[in-house]
Amino acid sequence: MGKNKKLSLIETISMAVGTMIGASIFSIFGLGAKIAGNDLPEAFILSGIYALVVAYSYAILGKKIISNAGPIAFILKGMGDSIITGALSILMWLTYVISIALFVKGFAGYLLPFVHVKSTPLTVALVEVVVISFFTALNFFGSKAVGKAEFYIVLIKLSILLVFIVGGFMTINWQMVKPSFDASHTNGLLNASIIFFLSYMGFGLITNASENIKDPDKNVPRAIYISILVVMFFYVSIALVTIGNLPLPDIVKAQENALAIAAKPFLGNFGFVLITIGALFSISSALNATIFGGANIAYSLAKDGELPEYFERKVWANSTEGLYITAILALLFALFFNLGAIASITSTVFTVLYIFVLISHIKLQKEYGGNKLLLYINLIVLLFVFFALMRYQWNTQPRAFYGSILSFAGAYIVEYIYRKYGKRVLKETKIGA
Repeated sequence: MGKNKKLSLIETISMAVGTMIGASIFSIFGLGAKIAGNDLPEAFILSGIYALVVAYSYAILGKKIISNAGPIAFILKGMGDSIITGALSILMWLTYVISIALFVKGFAGYLLPFVHVKSTPLTVALVEVVVISFFTALNFFGSKAVGKAEFYIVLIKLSILLVFIVGGFMTINWQMVKPSFDASHTNGLLNASIIFFLSYMGFGLITNASENIKDPDKNVPRAIYISILVVMFFYVSIALVTIGNLPLPDIVKAQENALAIAAKPFLGNFGFVLITIGALFSISSALNATIFGGANIAYSLAKDGELPEYFERKVWANSTEGLYITAILALLFALFFNLGAIASITSTVFTVLYIFVLISHIKLQKEYGGNKLLLYINLIVLLFVFFALMRYQWNTQPRAFYGSILSFAGAYIVEYIYRKYGKRVLKETKIGA
C-alpha cells in the first residue's frame, strides 16, 4: 500500500471515535441510569479514566510495534508464543465478529420502525444481509476508502449529537444532575463505570490498523489519546443533558430510545427524528470500522501463524480472505443467534486482553519505555475492573459469567488442537518494532 493511500491522523481518529460512539451510546443509557442514577456523568468520567489507563500502554507499545495484530502483537513480544497467546488471538477475533453482528442487528432495529416497515424475521434478515454486504464491499476498496467514509459518517453523527447537547444544555435542570455519593449511589457509580468502560474499547482499532496509518510512530499515540478524550467529552455531555432533561424513571423506562425521548422536551418531534438518524449513522460508522478491524486482525494473525492459513490475504483482484470470512461469520451470528449474553462475554474478553497487554508492557518496559510504578498501578486498576465485572455478571447475569468461563476454556481447547495437529508455526519475524 502506497504512503498516499494510508490513513491520516484525522481519518484514524474518526475510525476510533466512530466505533466508540456507536450503537451503545443510543441503547445503554436506560441500563446506565438504572444502575448509576444521577451519577451517570461521573460514571462516564471514571470509565474514561480506566480507558486512559489501558491507553498508556497501547500508546507506548503501539508507536514502536507496528502490526495490525494490535494487542496480540504486544503480548507476543512481551510473553512469547504460547497456547495462552493463541487462545487470546482467537478470542480477540471473535469479539470483532460478534460486535459486527450486534451492530447489524441494531441497525435493523432502528431502521425498520423509522421507515414504517413491520419488524419480522424476514425484514430484519434482509436489512442485515444488505447492510453487512454494503460495508464489506466498502472495506474491499481498502483502508483509504474506509477512512474517508468514516470521516464523513462521524462528522454527520457528531454534528447531530452536538445539536442535541447544545439544545439540551439550554433547558437542563441542574438539580437533576447533582451527584449523590452515599454508599448505595457510590456502589451504583462503580458498577456503571465498569459497564461503560466497554464503551471506550474502540480505541484498540487504532493499533489494529497501525500498518495502514501514516507515520504510525507519531499518529498512533496521538489518535489513541485524542479519540478517548473526544469520546469522553461527548459521553459526559450527553449524560448531563439526558439526566438533566428527563426524569430518571422515564430514562429507565425508555431503555434504548432514551436519547430520542430526552430530545423531545427541547427539540420536539424533530429531535426524535434527528436522534434516530444519529443512531443509524452511529451504528454505520461503528460497523464500518469494526469490519475493517476484524478483517485486519484475522489477516495479521493468520500471517503470523496465530490463526489458520485460510484467513491470510490472497493477492487476487485485491481480495481479502479475512474480510470475507469475518463478514460471513458475523452475518451468520446476526441471523441465527440472540447476542445479548454473548455481547456481555466480549466485555470480559477485552478486559483480559488489556490485562495481558499491561503484563507484557511491564516485561518490555526497559526496551520500550514507560513508568514502571505507573504500569503496576494501572495493572492493579485493571484487575479490579475485571473482578468487579465478573462479580457484576455473577450477581446479575449468571449465564454471561459461565459463558465467559466457557469462552476462555473453548479458545484454549481450540488453540491446543490447532497447535497439536496444525502444521503452521509462528512467524516471529513478522511482528516487530
